[in-house]
Amino acid sequence: MSDARDTLFRHITMLQLIPRYPGWISTPALKEKLAEHGFLVDIRSLQRDLGQKLSSQFPIGCDDSQKPYRWYFDRDYQCQLPALDVPGALTLVLAEEYLKGLLPPVVISQLDPHFNDARQLLEQLAANGLSNWARRVRAIPNGKALIPAALDEATWHTVAQALLEQKAIDVQYLSRSAESEKAFTLHPQGIVSRHSVTYLLAHVDGFDDLRQFALHRVKHAALSDRAWQAQEGFDIDHYIQQGAFGYRQGIEDIELEAEISPSAAWLLQETPLSEQQSITPGPQEGWYRLNVTVPNDQQTLWWLMGMGANIKVLAPREWQDELKATAQKVLAHYPSH
Repeated sequence: MSDARDTLFRHITMLQLIPRYPGWISTPALKEKLAEHGFLVDIRSLQRDLGQKLSSQFPIGCDDSQKPYRWYFDRDYQCQLPALDVPGALTLVLAEEYLKGLLPPVVISQLDPHFNDARQLLEQLAANGLSNWARRVRAIPNGKALIPAALDEATWHTVAQALLEQKAIDVQYLSRSAESEKAFTLHPQGIVSRHSVTYLLAHVDGFDDLRQFALHRVKHAALSDRAWQAQEGFDIDHYIQQGAFGYRQGIEDIELEAEISPSAAWLLQETPLSEQQSITPGPQEGWYRLNVTVPNDQQTLWWLMGMGANIKVLAPREWQDELKATAQKVLAHYPSH
């Protein structure tokens, strides 16, 4: 009885680990993940379970055109282990609205089966109050959202596999400053989605410096025969905090002093720039004095420029000078007639 129960639990776990097409999982990867769940099984037994037992009961496909074999559920297969509940479905519906403005369609498509399951559940509960609520709520990204850069599906699958399985990749890459593609062997260390662009963090084979590669500029990607190399001491959170994506202009944070309009004061009281922020009445009637610790980066400067006439920067002086220079350039675009 114990062996039969263990086999049943192993089969359930296997079903949970197999993704829908176009996703897939190789036989060795499935064996490794089963071991992480406490199920030790050899490759031959695993292939027999998949090819004979489970495939006869579930729509499991196999790509046997290359080794190791790759396993997947049919794209339209509907199954939830465990079943999706209404709050979970609502969360997925709202997440879909938000993520569509941030991630490339090929990335979102990996979640389409889950989004479809969520919408189907809510449609089946037409009289349910939560279902009605879902049709009246939308998530809108802050600021002007650009359409995410198009990303090749095969490239995404290769990069994701390389990152998760710690493998190097051979790519053809077209940088912004180059007129032709260049061939690189990359050692992936992380992926970051920023605004409408998804970046691969990797170092080039033979070099130690970590670089950012926009995935939509990768024209071809394939797993490399070269052994993957870790970036010594790499921590993705520390990397981001150091201003890697904010065009940081200095290591230390700075103290921003400014006078702000009433509407800007309301905004920053409700959604502060940082935890080290104070807003007090200013010398100009109705305006306020802002003191806040912020990163010394281009991102913060862009935010200040976007505030326009609602903010007057007093310090640091170099930011004040840069804002003046930018304003003068903008005015030069619109000469008086």
